[in-house]
Amino acid sequence: ADDDVGLVADRDFAAHDALMAAYPFAHQLRFAATLTGPTLTISTVVQPSGDGPVPIAFGYHPYLRLPGLAREEWHIEVPVREQLRLDVQMLPTGERVDAEVFAGRLGARTFDDAFVAPVDAAPFVVAADGRRIELAFLAGYPYAQVFAPPDDDVIAFEPMTAPTNALVDGGPELLLLAPGERY
Repeated sequence: ADDDVGLVADRDFAAHDALMAAYPFAHQLRFAATLTGPTLTISTVVQPSGDGPVPIAFGYHPYLRLPGLAREEWHIEVPVREQLRLDVQMLPTGERVDAEVFAGRLGARTFDDAFVAPVDAAPFVVAADGRRIELAFLAGYPYAQVFAPPDDDVIAFEPMTAPTNALVDGGPELLLLAPGERY
């Protein structure tokens, strides 16, 4: 649309020694952000550029807040149904359990939890005093972290392509993208 504002950034990881030293899988990355009215849409495309597969294990960490309003007054909606059990180091054990996070005031509740993301793109919500932020995982992010520490007026609804530590543990949750494929 004529009122869209956008940004596109491309990165060839194989062309940068420092990037390949940190993540040694040759791939092209395209990040696009489009603002249409009050809606920001972000997309990320990964495509292998070498002869080997590329593990898909990344996410975003959007910290949200409603300035001028105490976090205790914020209303939250976390539309998850399944939680990833975490060990004492906060890493997934592989076990999943039913979960329900009740919609309502954030109050004194805290979160540092991993979930299976809603399959229907139902939005995560923080709202109060006529303001509302919705964050929906439209495609490609089957996991969600929810983080709301007790000592900061923020909540994060974090889209993740794999559970935390998937690059180390592997397992069926870690997608390996073959040359010629796109994610």
